[in-house]
This record gives sequence, structure tokens and C-alpha cells, in this order.
Amino acid sequence: MTKKKNLTLKWGTIKGWSGLSENSLAIMKRFFEDGVPMSAMCDHPDDNRVSILCELIDQFEGEIWNDWDGVIMSKDAAKKYVAEYRR
Repeated sequence: MTKKKNLTLKWGTIKGWSGLSENSLAIMKRFFEDGVPMSAMCDHPDDNRVSILCELIDQFEGEIWNDWDGVIMSKDAAKKYVAEYRR
């Protein structure tokens, strides 16, 4: 059985994930490299971390979920969401 791949976004950042590839995990490691708050709500990614998150979204092959709306997002919509959330 194949594990479902998904990335959950909320508050303009990562809230959760499952089934990530080795490449995705390496990008996630860079995203979290300097540490982040315990709550996605308190996370305020700087431009560098937003860029890393967009890189993750670009190469991700699975569902990208917007936890606010309860909808699946396209890669372009997800990148726009994280890039513009706190702007």
C-alpha cells in the first residue's frame, strides 16, 4: 500500500505533511533549519523560508491542502498563498 502524499498549509506556512519523498524531506530540513515556533499560527516565514517553501511546492507530487478552506490547491495557488499571506 502506498502512503498518500499531502502537504497541509495554514497561516501561510506548513501545518502538516505525510508521505514526503527524500527530496521533499531534504527541502523541509532546510525550511526548519533555524527552528520554528511550536505552532504554525506563530510561524512568520521570512523571504528566504518562503522561497524554500515555494521550492518544496514546485517539486511536490501530491495533494496540497489549504486547511482554512478545506480545499486542495494547485501548485500556483499554494505558492501565491504562502508568498502573499503576510504581505
